[in-house]
Amino acid sequence: MNYLSVEGVSKSFGERTLFSDISFGINKDQKIAFIAKNGSGKTCLMRILVGEDESDTGQVVSRKGIKMAFLPQEPRLQEDLSIEDSIFASDNPVLKVIERYENALKNPDDQEAYQKAFEEMDQFQAWDFETRFQQILFKLKLDKLKQKIGELSGGQKRRVALAIALIQQPDLLVLDEPTNHLDLEMIEWLENYFAKENLTLFMVTHDRFFLERVSTEILELDNGKLYSYKGNYSYYLQKKEERLISEQATQEKTQNLFLKELTWMRRQPKARTTKSKSRQEDFYQIKALAESRRKDRVLELEINMERLGSKIIELHKVGKSFDQTRILDGFSYDFQRGSRIGIIGKNGTGKSTFLNLISQQLPPDAGKVVVGDTLRVGYYRQGGITPIPGQRVIELIRTFGDYIPLAKGRTLSASQLLERFLFDPKKQFDYIEKLSGGELKRLYLCTVLIQNPNFLILDEPTNDLDIVTLNVLENFLLDYPGCLVVVSHDRYFMDKIVDELLVFRGQAVVENFPGNYSDFRAYEDSQEPEKSAPKEKNNWKQQQKAGTSLSHPEQKELSKLERNIADLEAQKIKLEEWFVAPDHKPEEIQAQSAALQQLLNTLASYETRWFELNLKLEEGE
Repeated sequence: MNYLSVEGVSKSFGERTLFSDISFGINKDQKIAFIAKNGSGKTCLMRILVGEDESDTGQVVSRKGIKMAFLPQEPRLQEDLSIEDSIFASDNPVLKVIERYENALKNPDDQEAYQKAFEEMDQFQAWDFETRFQQILFKLKLDKLKQKIGELSGGQKRRVALAIALIQQPDLLVLDEPTNHLDLEMIEWLENYFAKENLTLFMVTHDRFFLERVSTEILELDNGKLYSYKGNYSYYLQKKEERLISEQATQEKTQNLFLKELTWMRRQPKARTTKSKSRQEDFYQIKALAESRRKDRVLELEINMERLGSKIIELHKVGKSFDQTRILDGFSYDFQRGSRIGIIGKNGTGKSTFLNLISQQLPPDAGKVVVGDTLRVGYYRQGGITPIPGQRVIELIRTFGDYIPLAKGRTLSASQLLERFLFDPKKQFDYIEKLSGGELKRLYLCTVLIQNPNFLILDEPTNDLDIVTLNVLENFLLDYPGCLVVVSHDRYFMDKIVDELLVFRGQAVVENFPGNYSDFRAYEDSQEPEKSAPKEKNNWKQQQKAGTSLSHPEQKELSKLERNIADLEAQKIKLEEWFVAPDHKPEEIQAQSAALQQLLNTLASYETRWFELNLKLEEGE
């Protein structure tokens, strides 16, 4: 059953075309994810689907009587209403019945009103609906229903908006970045909820685990064309790679045909037959195809990092509280070179406070935070840039200097640096407040990396970034030689980047876990339920001691060795391929031979240590 059809839709702003002549349909029970680069008009398209904006051409046709709900990135709620009033403000008739029943319970003396409300609950079969309603509020941690919207944080408002959208039980639910501002527990609950409920979804999200587990179809807008993939994220990656390889082969064949036809065109006499005129028309079509190019521009990240000394950041018996909420109590930790640490925990357990403590933006209540003399912190905050009215993109970057130093004595002008961050010369003179969410994040990342930090703190860096940009950022961070601390709800990102976790449990309980997020979830899922063994839950240290002779530092070392060996193997293959190519100068061969020998020595050393640790691990089993 078709719910909605998009027919030849286009949208432009001045000379800038977001998308052109897009057509697709949404059918009952489909869970469609829409993927496109930042600035391609994803949010604009969603607004057109739900009738909040108009297209320049084409139309959107929806099935008569279809009920739609839209979750925008920025919630639109009335500040003076309570959470409860905001939820019941919906036009859902079942919610009105529940509201009357809830009010009747508050007035037990009015038996007539109670009986009428009770009968209505039966008539509208609202009992199951109320159960789901209460479950959604519980899972989204919305228990203070009388609290005013104006008193809530941005993340809490987002959760209220999500609850309203889910409670409405629409035929079609349109979601713009549904996992933003949700902690990992909530995201996993939302995944399971969407998997078991018969909902029809159209969503934009950068959360690749969410895409993998929820979506049944992916629509991608790439270089102005729309492609459909009938599967989840893994299927999309496989089929897109096949498509790009096929397109490349077709492009090469077309270029060869063009050269052949070009030779024919130059040979032809001025007087042409009807047949040659037909071939001439074909030539111009081939010429247009041969000259077409994929307009792939990717983020280019580079850094001129200062050397880290032996002392980086040390926390000595640090304590921190806010009112009655304890964040840290006697917490000690010593950051080592090459640390790649992920911070996880429910909202409100102190993750952002911890980042502010180690960046010295916030003083501890007890203990001390000691930093090294060579430390240079780059702090990417969740809030991002606060635009100054009237300030242009290029003006912000020039506050850091007209020329930016890079490695090996090279420099970049402010304009050249912005081009690396996908801001073309025209875009550099746009006002910052006019940028999209993804463009603002890219610009903010530029301002952080421009300072060449050797200790990088990233607080929710993946929000609003497109998947292409995320892949570039991940590859940059994998090669980043400094220390890295990441708070993120993006599990795919965390798995790829970090090899150690600090788990914030709340009430000053912080646990150190060697491994990435998937390792942690596997461990958590393997434990007995908390009711049957509350004291044993989370005691992974005792389990490790019983099952392996590797200490915690050795566990970290083994994980890091495996990553380093894989990197060196890749470098070795590239160097060997370089030697195969002809026409190298003698001095180049000598330099590359020395580099290859050094790499082989390092690789041999790493492999020896890897074997030692694995042998020790096997002996402890």
